[in-house]
Order: sequence, then C-alpha cells, then structure tokens
Amino acid sequence: MSPRVVVIGAGFGGLGAAHALREAGIDDVTILERADAVGGVWRDNTYPGAACDVPSPLYSWSWATNPDWSRRYSPQPEILDYIQRTAAADGLIDRVRTGTTVTRLTWDGSWRVATTTGTYDADLVVAAVGQLSEPVVPPIPGTDTFAGPTFHSAQWRHDVDLTGKRVAVIGTGASAVQLVPGIVDDVAAMTVFQRSAPYVVLRPDRLYSRLHHRLFHRFPAALGFERRATYELTELFNRALEGTSRITRPFMAALRAVWRLHLRRQVRDPELRRRLVPDYPLGCKRVLFSNDWYPALDRDHVEVVTDRVSAIEPGGVRTADGRLHEVDVLVWGTGFAATDYLGTIDVRGVGGVPLREAWAGGARAHLGLTVPGFPNLFCVYGPNTNLGGSSIIQMLEAQASWIAQVARRIATGEARTVGVRREVWEAYDAEMQSRLGSGIWSRCDSWYRDGGGRITTNWPGQVAEYQRRLASVDWSELEVG
Repeated sequence: MSPRVVVIGAGFGGLGAAHALREAGIDDVTILERADAVGGVWRDNTYPGAACDVPSPLYSWSWATNPDWSRRYSPQPEILDYIQRTAAADGLIDRVRTGTTVTRLTWDGSWRVATTTGTYDADLVVAAVGQLSEPVVPPIPGTDTFAGPTFHSAQWRHDVDLTGKRVAVIGTGASAVQLVPGIVDDVAAMTVFQRSAPYVVLRPDRLYSRLHHRLFHRFPAALGFERRATYELTELFNRALEGTSRITRPFMAALRAVWRLHLRRQVRDPELRRRLVPDYPLGCKRVLFSNDWYPALDRDHVEVVTDRVSAIEPGGVRTADGRLHEVDVLVWGTGFAATDYLGTIDVRGVGGVPLREAWAGGARAHLGLTVPGFPNLFCVYGPNTNLGGSSIIQMLEAQASWIAQVARRIATGEARTVGVRREVWEAYDAEMQSRLGSGIWSRCDSWYRDGGGRITTNWPGQVAEYQRRLASVDWSELEVG
C-alpha cells in the first residue's frame, strides 16, 4: 500500500522529490506550497537582472534536459518557465496545493500536518523549504522609519519606478551583483553599502544560436556533453575547496589571478579597486560571476560605501562615520536565513520534542536528510548540503532518490517507520565539522558559521561523493520500525 506523503515546497527540491517518489511507485503524494504557483526561489526573485550563476545545461533536472535554453546562463523568467512547464508535463502540477502554508508538524505514530487551509495526515513528510526561502533584513535601528519605498531583493516592488531616483542597495551578495547592473542606468544616483567585497570573475555567457539548438535537438548527446563538461569543471573547483588535492594551491592561485585581472581591467579608479578587494581567502564565500558588476560600480553616479551602516533614518542611511547618505528608495540585498532550517514551522517529534530543541546547538541531519527522534521526516536541501560550486540540483536529485528508496520500503510493508540512529547522526555531524574545519574552510573564520560557531550550510566534498553516499540506502544506519 502506498504511504501517504506530504511534500512541503514546490521548488526544484520539492517537485524533484515528488517525481522520484512517483517513479518509485508512490502514488499518494501531495505537495503543499504557500505561494500561488510553483517555482520556489525562481518564482520569488524577480529583481532586474535575475539569472542563474550555473550554466543552464547543468542547472536542470537530469530527467528533463532542455535543448531550448536561449543562452548558457539563463535569466529568471526562462528558468521559471522551465520549472512550470516541466512540472505540468510530468503531471506534478495536479498534486500541488497552492496558497497553503504549513504551520506545524506533529508526530503521533504518523505525521499530522497543520496548515493555514486545513490539516493533512501523512505517513512520510518531505520538507523541501530550501535554504533561500526566508529573506533577511538586519536589525538596524530605525529601519521602520524610512520615508520612501523599501523592499528586499526577493520581494521586488515592480510598482516602484526607480527612474531618476536616488537608490541605496545594502549588501553585495549574489543578488546585488545582478540587480545593481540591472538598475544602474535608470537611477539618478546609487549608493552601494558593502560589508565585505565578493570575489567576482568573468561570466562566460553566450547566446545559443539556431545552429546550436538544432544540434541539441538532433544530437541530444551534444547537450549531454556540455552538461558533463560543466559538471567536471565545477567538480574541479569543489576538489580545490576540499584543500586535500594537489591542485588546490595552483587552481586557487590561478582563479585569484583571473579575478584580479578582471577587477583591474574593469575598474579604472585605484581607490575603488582597493575597496573592492575581499578581506577573506578565496573560496570562503561563493565565487560570483558577472561581466557588468565592476563596470556598474565604476560609474560617476555610483558610490561604494564600506563604513558600517549604523542606522536608517527617514531621509536615508546613516553610517558609522556619522554621514547621512540621502536616498529615495532603499533595497535590501542582505540574503536569506540560510541556517534557520524549518524555522517557520513548529516541528514536534517523538514524545512532543521540538525540532528546535534537537537543533539547539545548530541544525544537523544525517546525510542532510534525517534527525533522530523525527521518524519519516526527511529534509531536501537540508543542513550541510549547500555547495561552494556546481549545481545544487544534483544534490537535490541524490536526496530525492534516497527518500524514494525509503518510501518504497514502507510501501512494501517491510517498514512502517524509518529514522536515523543517534550514534550515526552524531558521527556524521562530527565528520562534517571536522572536514569543514580543514582545508580552505579552516581559513574562513566565521563566514559560514551560525551563531553557535558551527558550519551548518555547506557540504565539504565533491558532488560525486555525496551522490555515491546516497545512491543506496544503508539500512544499518537506520532504525526501522
């Protein structure tokens, strides 16, 4: 008998998990999505210039390769269309319940899923809420007093006309690197507030010609070759990040030289170049790809401010040097609550134990998937599964396959409940923290650490290793009831 499965989230992770479950013969799958459509981060992030920083042949499901990408690095509308079109063709849209926010998960022999629209009973729950779903605005004094429009990059206000306005962008992460060039030609003046400079290198983007598309359609192996070549290149970077490979030092030195040349060629002002040099080792934060970030900052009407933001006032942004930067519109490019996994859902496991209690010292899950005391609850894009390079979709597919194997065991009646053994969970976490404390990571201080000093986001190895470890469920690691 097919177990009742509830998947929370209809982005790449949730839809991919639902596909894998269906391929395993699990028919009773319901996908709960709080928004009004599928798409996850690619539905929410509609700021000007939004695009993928991984080549699209690799940033797509392996079971739904797309020969029709318009360019190597596809823009947000095209990726969203791909997700929605593929989900519809795969029969997944009919399983989605939109406008449904999950508020509580309670275990009592099975899962009771409380939502804003009703309650669902499930034998197995897949939490695919992602690491980049909750925008963060830092607690800066006076934030609520700003007189003009203010919004986060992931909640872009398309009704706000920026033409001729003085705009402040706080943050210089992946979103800012795209949105600043996207609006720089529209605004009268722009002030970019930078806490730490990113490493930004040339993005080898290109339009795919009609000949290219015909080649992909007629010879699917050509698209497969580009996908594989991109994968191998990103794995080279992942090996360098491990710090145990002979290529680490020369590879990172070469990448740093490429970055420095890119900066020198695109920024004329030596004082601005100095401010754009990161104060941390290459690899501690995700390397960003852009051809127009540095030129946008080197414009006469753009100022990069490195003094700490001390307060927000009705007329602008006050920095620690006492200066008030007068602006009309304030845009937060300050990222997401990446370490606050399932933070918006009250999860209660065996005996009513809150997940927050199990994660009091920082989120941790065996294989990024499962926590002792919370049987039949599995994370997608959970703790320690993020990447410094490569496509997260490969990680998501490995997780989906593992979950489908567990669901299949439940469906055949060989198991009713499945959870990780506590000693296995603890040993895996110790391995993750040990590996993340060596190599490149050991020189990264607090960049990836949560408030407790743990690294809870990143995977310390290559994608291939993670895929091998999840290819077949090791039942000796699990408690099967």
